[in-house]
Amino acid sequence: MVQMRSILDVADNSGARKIAVINALG
Repeated sequence: MVQMRSILDVADNSGARKIAVINALG
């Protein structure tokens, strides 16, 4: 899940990280 980690790092600026976490849990 290294790719997802990179996406989170990049999206962290827009707060999309929270959405990605919710998707991972959902």
